[in-house]
Amino acid sequence: MIVPILLFAAAVATAQPLSNSDCLACHDTLSEKTFGGSVHGPLQCTDCHADITAAGPHDPAPKAVDCATCHGDETEGWNHSLHAAALKSGTAHGARCTDCHGPAHEILPSSDPKSRTFRTAIPATCSRCHAQKFVVARAGLSTQPAIAYQQSVHGRATARGSMKAAVCTDCHDSHLVRPGSDPQSGIFKFNVARTCGKCHPAIAAQFDDGVHGKALARGNWSSPTCTDCHGIHAISPAADPVRGPRGSCVHCHQAVRLTEEFGVPANRVSTYESSYHGLASQMGLRSAADCSSCHGAHDVLPSSDPRSAVNKNNLVKTCGKCHPGVQANFARGNVHFVEGAVTDLPSRINTWIARIYILLITLTIGFMFLHNLLVWWRKTQDHRRDPDRTVQRMSLNQRIQHMVLFTSFTVLVISGFALAWPDSLLAKLFFGDLRMQMVGSSELVRRIVHRAAAVVIIVLGFYHAGYLAFTAEGRKMLRDIWLRFSDGYDLLALLRHYLFRTPKSPEFGRFSYAEKAEYWAGMWGTIVMAVTGMAIWLAKTVAVWVPRWWITIATTIHYYEAILATLAILIWHFYHVIFDPDVYPMNFAWLDGKMKKKLYLEEHGLEAKEDAEKPTGKES
Repeated sequence: MIVPILLFAAAVATAQPLSNSDCLACHDTLSEKTFGGSVHGPLQCTDCHADITAAGPHDPAPKAVDCATCHGDETEGWNHSLHAAALKSGTAHGARCTDCHGPAHEILPSSDPKSRTFRTAIPATCSRCHAQKFVVARAGLSTQPAIAYQQSVHGRATARGSMKAAVCTDCHDSHLVRPGSDPQSGIFKFNVARTCGKCHPAIAAQFDDGVHGKALARGNWSSPTCTDCHGIHAISPAADPVRGPRGSCVHCHQAVRLTEEFGVPANRVSTYESSYHGLASQMGLRSAADCSSCHGAHDVLPSSDPRSAVNKNNLVKTCGKCHPGVQANFARGNVHFVEGAVTDLPSRINTWIARIYILLITLTIGFMFLHNLLVWWRKTQDHRRDPDRTVQRMSLNQRIQHMVLFTSFTVLVISGFALAWPDSLLAKLFFGDLRMQMVGSSELVRRIVHRAAAVVIIVLGFYHAGYLAFTAEGRKMLRDIWLRFSDGYDLLALLRHYLFRTPKSPEFGRFSYAEKAEYWAGMWGTIVMAVTGMAIWLAKTVAVWVPRWWITIATTIHYYEAILATLAILIWHFYHVIFDPDVYPMNFAWLDGKMKKKLYLEEHGLEAKEDAEKPTGKES
């Protein structure tokens, strides 16, 4: 028994090490050319698979290769990365070595353009996971960063083959990928400028010396860094006026927080926008000066610094970049002029001139308005007292209904649009903060007023339905205002009359097609507004029966139906009641129910003929 054992031991001792050819004889899915061209080509298979000592079937199966055997530093970095943490938690997919570098036997050197880690190929390699929603969603991430990078200046330059444009690993590291909240991370807020400075050293130096960089160095989180102005992944060209860095100053300098915490004037954006430069820029003039044209882009310095472009000794030079040949007087005065300011003599003079003009405008235009109002009122009363106004058009009951509808509708419009447009003049006039200081929130008052008017108009709707159903006057009105096919013919006939000057216009009965259309549109609009308004008002109760998004749909319908109704009243109803030359300055039937006999015969000739044929008809 001992002899075979000794012979086997001797055979093993004198056996030659396994060659790659020996391994490839069985592992024929790998070609010697493919493996030989990889970074591992100079190695022997057993350099990585050290536990394999003989060709043939391996029993037990060899252990998985540990890359740390040769790549200790890289593996150590990966072990502390987000990718490793995701794998360890088991909640998300974390990239392993082969996910980025490719199959172990086919890994190409990073200098090879075909390599997954070739510089211009890195964005595509990272996107293999980060552009796949089903992969990153498990980690609570979005695919947007990968997509945004592709559209950025860096991504587009890389796609064109640039070897200088930043790629993922320049900012996030190759193996030790840390979260942005980690103070050691290259994308931690206070490290971003240093990270960008690896490619943009001169700009980073300017930034560090500027007000923003110094504020960051003091630990001020509110101060912007590179990504706050340029974007994180979706970095736009500097010349882009909206998405580029030139449009980013407004994000901070219109915020009240800068004034409250750091004493930085909060009106710099509004004063720029109201200046010629700001107005010209909003009109699309690309050459108009913006923030960086005067203050600089990265080297923003306080005006007290002699090096600052807005230092009083440098203003002529700064202005001269766009206005060649300017003298010292051109640069004197405030660029960010604040209306009502009295901090210096020019501001005081300008403010007093403005105040004098406001007084002059108020007195002059006020006198003109009162003068014309007096004349209009007297002429209107004469028109109302015209002895020809003998035809009774509306009964007292109908006039009261109309008055209630007019009042409640007006209140609904004002209070409703005050909510939709809280910064509008409409909201400030009727629900301004000064008026609300004694009674609480302006929103609370608007809500109460709006809902009270809504209840009134809903009650009026039910009353009107009863009026149509249970009174003789109402039933007659319903019959007269019911839509008929003849109304369509009347519309076409009237259009032909006014478009092609046909000699005869159509005759109408008690209600024309215009009055019928307005009446039924108003009925429909009232129902829609009542139903959607109640759904919004009683949202919690409604949400018991239907999903919350039904309330959102009701809000959208309510909003646009309100716009439609308001415009219809202003354009359609007010024309027929006020601006029609035949009735101007106003059809007073809504006040006293009467209209001119001549106008009645012109607009409602058919009804007049019908009444004349009756034994006891209306006065004609």
